Amino acid sequence: MMVEVMAVSRKGSHGIAKPNVDMIRLIDGHGVDGDAHFGKTVQHLSRIAKNPDQPNLRQVHLIHAELFEEVAAKGFAVAPGDMGENITTKGVNLLALPEGTELVLGDTARIRVTGLRNPCKQLNGHAPGLMDAVLDRDAAGNLIRKAGIMAVVITGGDVRAGDPIAVELPADEHRALQPV
Repeated sequence: MMVEVMAVSRKGSHGIAKPNVDMIRLIDGHGVDGDAHFGKTVQHLSRIAKNPDQPNLRQVHLIHAELFEEVAAKGFAVAPGDMGENITTKGVNLLALPEGTELVLGDTARIRVTGLRNPCKQLNGHAPGLMDAVLDRDAAGNLIRKAGIMAVVITGGDVRAGDPIAVELPADEHRALQPV
């Protein structure tokens, strides 16, 4: 299976669903040009209220397309961009990547994985019950978050559907992703 970008999305205002576009431009240290979460410091509204000076570890949101098939089996119709992601991927197990993994998207863009997306109740605005559908529990009862991962932009560039994705694991100890 090819490891590639399936879709790219952005939205200049806050809200869950982001429309698909032909191309997004990633800007070093800021995120997706023209997206509501663009910036060096946190742009998530609830986090701004707590501390507007904290670094933005959520510049780029990625979701694996395979999640759409999983939630479809539970009766939910979800397409790229519907859960607020900027990049929908295919063929890479995003949730299994360790913190610090770098993804090269297309020719030049490079992002570093910072952690898991913590899904919020706004997902239920797309479809009632969707938030619960992207959560699970492991055998020990620990919460499993499936709503994608977050990253920061290391090297900017343009990203389009069909672009290849190269995965570069960190050289040091692999730490499991935590919510950011």
